[in-house]
Amino acid sequence: MFRLLRWLPLLLLLPPPGSPEPPGLAPLSAGAPPQAPDLLYADGLRAYAAGAWAPAVALLREALRSRAALGRARRDCGARCAAEPGAALPAMLPASPGPDSGPGAARSAWEPLLLRAALRRAECLTQCGARRLGPGGAARLRVGSALQDAFRRREPYNYLQRAYYQLKKLDLAAAAAHTFFVANPTHLQMREDMAKYRRMSGVRPQSFRDLETPPYWQAAYDTGLELLGRQEAALALPWLEEALQESLAQVESCRAGCEGPEEQQKEEEEEGGTGSQGGLYEAIAGHWIGVVQCRQRCVEDTATRPGRSFPVPDFLPGQLRRLHEAHAQVGNLSQAVENVLSVLLFYPEDEAARKALDQYQAQLGEPRPALGPREDIQRFVLRSLGEKRQLYYAMEHLGASFKDPDPWTPAAFIPEALREKLREDREKRLWDHEPPQPKPLTHWKDVLLLEGVTLTQDARQLNGSERAVLDGLLTPAECGVLLQLAKDAAESGARSGYPAGRRSPHTPHERFEGLTVLKAAQLARAGAVGSQGAQLLLEVSERVRSLTQAYFSPDRPLHLSFTHLVCRSAIEGEQAQRMDLSHPVHADNCVLDPDTGECWREPPAYTYRDYSGLLYLNDDFQGGDLFFTEPNALTVTAQVRPRCGRLVAFSSGVENPHGVWAVTRGRRCTLALWHTWAPEHREQEWTEAKELLQEPEKEEGEELPSRDPAPEPPSHRLQRVQDKAGKPPRVREEL
Repeated sequence: MFRLLRWLPLLLLLPPPGSPEPPGLAPLSAGAPPQAPDLLYADGLRAYAAGAWAPAVALLREALRSRAALGRARRDCGARCAAEPGAALPAMLPASPGPDSGPGAARSAWEPLLLRAALRRAECLTQCGARRLGPGGAARLRVGSALQDAFRRREPYNYLQRAYYQLKKLDLAAAAAHTFFVANPTHLQMREDMAKYRRMSGVRPQSFRDLETPPYWQAAYDTGLELLGRQEAALALPWLEEALQESLAQVESCRAGCEGPEEQQKEEEEEGGTGSQGGLYEAIAGHWIGVVQCRQRCVEDTATRPGRSFPVPDFLPGQLRRLHEAHAQVGNLSQAVENVLSVLLFYPEDEAARKALDQYQAQLGEPRPALGPREDIQRFVLRSLGEKRQLYYAMEHLGASFKDPDPWTPAAFIPEALREKLREDREKRLWDHEPPQPKPLTHWKDVLLLEGVTLTQDARQLNGSERAVLDGLLTPAECGVLLQLAKDAAESGARSGYPAGRRSPHTPHERFEGLTVLKAAQLARAGAVGSQGAQLLLEVSERVRSLTQAYFSPDRPLHLSFTHLVCRSAIEGEQAQRMDLSHPVHADNCVLDPDTGECWREPPAYTYRDYSGLLYLNDDFQGGDLFFTEPNALTVTAQVRPRCGRLVAFSSGVENPHGVWAVTRGRRCTLALWHTWAPEHREQEWTEAKELLQEPEKEEGEELPSRDPAPEPPSHRLQRVQDKAGKPPRVREEL
């Protein structure tokens, strides 16, 4: 009762039943000072765990609003106070006193200037924060690193989609689910929830919208590139210019956040909570190094789209290249010169930029000495280089760590003592920039021979590129063991990937069943399925990975990113005059647009997938053949009939769109595997399953700990961050 009373003020802020919900997550209490986001979030989780859905929505929305208000206030106050008279830090130290003045005189010459400016800046920030955020300002609204990570991963929307669903607000539930999924495209449970929302009558296609305001540069940049691709440079220019300005503005916003107390908290956590072990100047230097390191990461953070593991490469120089090319196409040669000179600030020896500059100057005719690089880019580069110089100095003399995110940093800025080590580090990351060179064919032939596998069709015979059909990976007995594993798991009610007996998300005429390697290991430990099948599932997935690497990527390691044993069964009585597919045409690491032939490597696609494999277990069914198409999704280029032990392996991109013909009778079972070059996306469940199967059997009466492979519900994981006194119950349920 007392808890409900505590949440009553926020409940009153919700719209009455039946009233239209404001679009997105509109402010609940406009004009009021924001409350502490961490406290609001913790209360929201408690309300969620208690099943108090309306208070949970109000609290979580207010936490999001407060965090956004804190960011805006910090950015605005930082910009205002930097321009405040007397609060500007000295641009350079005054000249050193004469040799007879003594060492103390040199320090006394600059200390008062620096400290006076720092004190005035602090006073300005404190007063501005109090005006914008209420008494206590930003210090009262400190957001811990764990909570920052939760917001960055958009975890609040995972809660919100469930709470909105319980409140029968399906439109907002779908929007919250989509918002979370954009930043978490590998979240299997959310992918399944999204499919369920799409089948609900109260959910429209427009419901799947992003409630988080995406970085505006993305929409402008993508529109500009699209127009450039259509040779419409005049229309593209305003979008490209807007994208650059928004990029720079977002970088500035990120840099303002680096001065907040959260960065200091991170440093203390990394030091084990012991704080600085030195004196005043060591403490100042340590905190300053942390701030500058954070600032240097801001371009990379800005350039990383939600749900992506890596930033847009060469983010700012790449935009400048597009701008100078577009200006040249429409005849704006002066602006083309300004932008290409800006590219040369990053890469002074860039041959293409130098050649373009010579061409533009020749077309202009007379020399234009007034033309120079863009002022905004010039300021950015000079400031960034100054910070890099400080950080490399700190690396050399203070033992600080710094991973330079920019490939354009001049070698002269790196101390000689550090160059060799940094060069070795870059060589270790060579695959980030250069594709592997294929080895002679004898390499993979030897591997196939050792495995007893036959190459049945290569890419040429399959009328495509990076495709292959390999036979003999499984014996009939092994196929039987895996088929029995899938059957036993389905009968046990296992819910992994696709719920048992659930209709397919792709067609209403088939049922799907799915099993992951970890769920198979758990069922084997519980005695629900045979351990032989679970062990074979692990062994076979590694066999497919090694063969795929040997055939397609011998010089670059491939890692399993996901393994899924999937069976699809035709529903009797629903196959007459059926016109749909078992699985529509798609690509595995990009969103295919058949109308244009483009494939967008962005969420909800699994963008990190590099190679795919389909290992078939049976052929006693009708239909269900795999087929490849052109990017238009209409022109079939090759077709493969499943059979026991047959592997179809192919690269996961736009070069290999594929689908599955309808299964019209029987049950078709396949082991689907996806591989990645990115080690950070390797399948952790595979390792957990292996460890679980290697554990000794439990003694009589001994309980095994639960190791549920399904995504841990928010109430279980994030509540633990905020409230360590106890664990809330598992309250997440299926839609």
